[in-house]
Amino acid sequence: MALVHAEARRKLFFFFGIIVVSFNLRPAITSIGPLISSIREDLGFSNGVAGLLTTLPLLAFACISPFAPKISKKFGSEIAVLLGLLILGTGIMLRSSGILFLLFLGTIFIGVGIAICNVLLPSLVKENYPLKVGLMTGVYTLSMGIFAGLAPGISITLAHGSLEWPSALNMWAILTVLAILFWLPHVKKQPHQEKKATLVRSRSSLWKSPIAWQITLFMGLQSFVFFSFCTWLPELLTNRGMTIESAGWMVTVMQYAGLPTSFLIPIIADRLSHQKGIALGIGATMIAGLVGLLFGKQFPVIMMSILLVGLALGAAISHSLTLISLRATDAKQAADLSGMAQSIGYLLAAIGPSLLGYIYDITHSWSIPLILLIMIAVLFTFAGMGAGRNQFVLQQDNRSTTSA
Repeated sequence: MALVHAEARRKLFFFFGIIVVSFNLRPAITSIGPLISSIREDLGFSNGVAGLLTTLPLLAFACISPFAPKISKKFGSEIAVLLGLLILGTGIMLRSSGILFLLFLGTIFIGVGIAICNVLLPSLVKENYPLKVGLMTGVYTLSMGIFAGLAPGISITLAHGSLEWPSALNMWAILTVLAILFWLPHVKKQPHQEKKATLVRSRSSLWKSPIAWQITLFMGLQSFVFFSFCTWLPELLTNRGMTIESAGWMVTVMQYAGLPTSFLIPIIADRLSHQKGIALGIGATMIAGLVGLLFGKQFPVIMMSILLVGLALGAAISHSLTLISLRATDAKQAADLSGMAQSIGYLLAAIGPSLLGYIYDITHSWSIPLILLIMIAVLFTFAGMGAGRNQFVLQQDNRSTTSA
């Protein structure tokens, strides 16, 4: 009985560690959007180049994600997550130097650190809480969303208040230090035990799985919309007459609108025999919000559209992470699938911020970028419906249930 209670306490404390790590997976990226104008004016570059401040982390996600499972298998997932946090903290400090070269170098480091943690958290949830994947995924994506939403508003307020933009960005290193302190005990208590049997399965077979590709496209295309919005929504809103401070807080409103769905969708998805309807609902909500922003000129329409986009984006990211766990048979396969989905997926997402900035530089209008995002939303809806079929990614190897 004492052993049972000890294991329950360990899992509870371990999950607190996952939550604190999740606090760090978005603020370093979402905080940059409202500050782009200040950074661009201070250091002197175009909107297309400014988009790299969001694009470079996504490229780092794409490059590093396939290697995160290998780092985990060599050193253990706990040490790998600690390494990711250390790299993230270093990147935040480098980016905040106010020097152009270090701004972009630190941005790359931020992407590398977040990528490692991004890939491994779904597999840690699958391994430690196999019967509560939906609930645990919902809680940690909710936690991730809270700080992702706080970052834009707090950063722009500080930058236009007592701090310059480098100091406003650097403050997010405090959150990383806190996560390192929470995670260190788990590194000491969790020796790595490599399970040989799980390594026999060929990772390459995932790349032949239609389900794996549909998860990857859903992950990537919804991220295309998310990071494009985090980068350019403030600029779009100031173009409609809103002050930059108010526009920065609108990103926070958008993020917070998605908190209920980011928590509830994984729980609902875990209880359904298939998840096709969830993807359809997410897509329909997203398209409605984008159409509202395309044609809406009055503040109530713009606000409602932002809320709809936020609801859809909150649901989309948590559903992406839930599908990784639901479509995998074990933690190792979840790590490999997460690596594939986030490598190719974020490579697609990386195109978004710079492409939208480039289009805006040419057209001086947000209409074409918004039409492009509507098309992307249609595509990720179809991908999500395919990924929602009730079968594992390696159907032939795992005796999964039949497709719904």
